[in-house]
Parts: sequence; C-alpha cells; structure tokens
Amino acid sequence: MNKVILAFSGGLDTSVCVKYLQKLHNLDVITLTVDVGQDDDFDEIEKISSDLGSIDHIYIDAKEEFVNEYVAPAIKANALYQQEYPLATAIARPLIAKKSVEVAKKHDATSIAHGCTGKGNDQIRFDITIKSLNPNIKIIAPIRDLNLTRDKEIDFAKENGIKISEISKKYSIDKNLWGRSIEGGILEVLENEPLEDAFEYVKFDNNSVGNVDIGFENGVPVSINGKKEELPSLIDKLNRIAGSFGIGVVDHIEDRVIGIKSREVYEAPAALILIRAHKDLEKLTLTSHELRFKAMVEEQWSWLAYSGLWLDPLLSDLNQFIEKTQERVTGKIKVKMHSGYYRVIGRESKFSLYNKDIATYLSNSNFDQTMAKGFVELWGLPSITANTVISDNNA
Repeated sequence: MNKVILAFSGGLDTSVCVKYLQKLHNLDVITLTVDVGQDDDFDEIEKISSDLGSIDHIYIDAKEEFVNEYVAPAIKANALYQQEYPLATAIARPLIAKKSVEVAKKHDATSIAHGCTGKGNDQIRFDITIKSLNPNIKIIAPIRDLNLTRDKEIDFAKENGIKISEISKKYSIDKNLWGRSIEGGILEVLENEPLEDAFEYVKFDNNSVGNVDIGFENGVPVSINGKKEELPSLIDKLNRIAGSFGIGVVDHIEDRVIGIKSREVYEAPAALILIRAHKDLEKLTLTSHELRFKAMVEEQWSWLAYSGLWLDPLLSDLNQFIEKTQERVTGKIKVKMHSGYYRVIGRESKFSLYNKDIATYLSNSNFDQTMAKGFVELWGLPSITANTVISDNNA
C-alpha cells in the first residue's frame, strides 16, 4: 500500500484528514509533527495518531531552526503583513513543508498531505514549498479537495469517534513560538470582541506599569533586562512579560492571497515588542536613505512570506540587502508597557547617528544655522518655480 506523509497537529482538521486519507485514498498514513514552539503535549499527539490508525508517527524538534532561519530574518525585516500581522503562522509553514518533503523521501512516500482549507493562505504556503522542493510528489488536501466545512468536519469526527477538544469547538487555533492565530466561531461576526478565553499570554486585568530592556547584536535580540538569552528563550520570556501587561493582540481585516477579506485575530506579545524595538534601533543607526529604501524592502519581504513565496529567489535577494543593513544594528532599546500600550522610552548604540552637539537647541550647539538659508532656497526651488509658472498662466 502506498504511503502518505500528513503534516499533523492532532487537532480537528488533521485528525479528520487521517480518516479521509485511509478511507478515500486507501493510503497508509504516517503523521508528522514539527515542533516550532507550539508547546503542545506531543505524547498525546502521538497517541491520537496511533488511535486514528496511522502506521507511524514522527516528531521533529525544529525550534532552533525555526527561530534562527525563519524568525530572526523576520525580525531583521520588521516583517508585518499589512503593517499588522507578524507572520507567525506564515513563516512556520514553509519549514513544516520542508520537513514533510524530507520525511517523504526517507520513507518512500508517494504523496504529502495537509489539513488546509481552500479558503486560506496555508494551502499556498504548503503547496508552493513542497512543489519547489519536489515537483514530482503528489499533494493531497482532503479539507480543500472535498470542500469540507467546519461543521461537516465536526459531524464526521463524531461519526468516526474522533475526539474534539473544547477549544477546537470554539476556535481554530495555530500556535508557534512567534505567535498564535485565532479564527472561527464568534470571531466571524465582526461586531464581536474576542473573549479572554481565546488568549494564552495576554492578561487584561493588569493596570501596573513596567519596562523591559532589549539588547540587539547585528539586528538579532540577544538579551532581556541585561541578561543574555538564546533567541528561543528570549521570545518565550518576552511573550509572558509583555502579555502580562495586556500587550500582544492584533485584530484586523486582512486581505488573503486568494482574494477573500477575513477578520484575523493574532496573539503575539514578543513579536510586536521586538519588531517595534528593532525598528527604533534602526532609526538610530541607519541613514535616512537606508531607512527609506528598507521600508520598501520590508513591505515586499512581508508580502512574499505571507503569500507562500518563501523559496522565491526575490526573497533571498532581499535578505542579502537586509543582512548588510544589520551590521550596525547593535544596541539597547527600553520599552515601557502599560494596559496593552507600549512605546520606546530609551535607546543607545555605539553606532548611533544621533549627535547631541548638533541636535541641541542650546548655545553649545556647533550647528551653524546661517547655512540653512541657502539650503532652504535650493530645496524649495522646484516647488516654488512650478507654483510661480502655474500662477502666471492662470492669471
């Protein structure tokens, strides 16, 4: 019997997929769980896979790879899709797809399966990455292929004895170290505010004020409150610290790749703080010309990552530029946190381009203001000339 590798979370979608792959495709299912910091009970996931009749279950700890090769570049790129979403799920999918291809080759599987719907972005991220790495392998997506809806999945699960967690009945949740996405249920009604039970890190009853210091080296966070930390543990700690001050909720209308507007709710305390801090440090250490061009690069980078084009040569090209800019992005940023609000209140860097002797308005300034008059005349010359010509011709 032919084998299929199923990217498996143990949740409703992928559990349903196991049965469909067995019943409709007559395939031996090997489930694959890639640990990208979702903090699940992986022994329980293996048991779920076994109970569903999978012939094997594979667990891969990919947290270090995820953080170093996917999250770190996202921080350097200040990656926020549509200026809101830190791309947590988006950048994890290419890694899971990559591991699926590797496992399929090792186990001589003829196909790879995933639990993505036909409405979302994840199908694109999985399919394009898989086909980029192995154009000849077959991709099966039961939820998409059978046009299944969530209510039909729940009914199918009940009919086939598939256990459904209480949270799965309310929301569709995806989590990794960089953030959580929360969809479905009451959130599909735009007027409904997300309930507190949808969140893991964010607390809404803390009215105290706190500060956190983030240290960066070459664009990568390396310390928190003066203590050196490996990036995975730094992100984990910051998720809890920032979340305790109510920080981390993103609730916005998002344009999916396939053309649907959707209401998306994300929880990403560490991501939001780190990107804000990193961006502020860049303002201190990069020239205005670099910042202006990098802003365009960041928008394109975020769009590529969101749109499933992680392996597109353009993203690799953009990374080369971004890496060069990070050579001077070293320093420390202090962030104040209070009731869901956060702002940078202090910064320092040995590469700082801020010169107090020039910027100060006091008498010890060494900036000669008289030079500015000629500059202003030349700077405004095109606009002044154009407006003069327009005025003369309209007279």
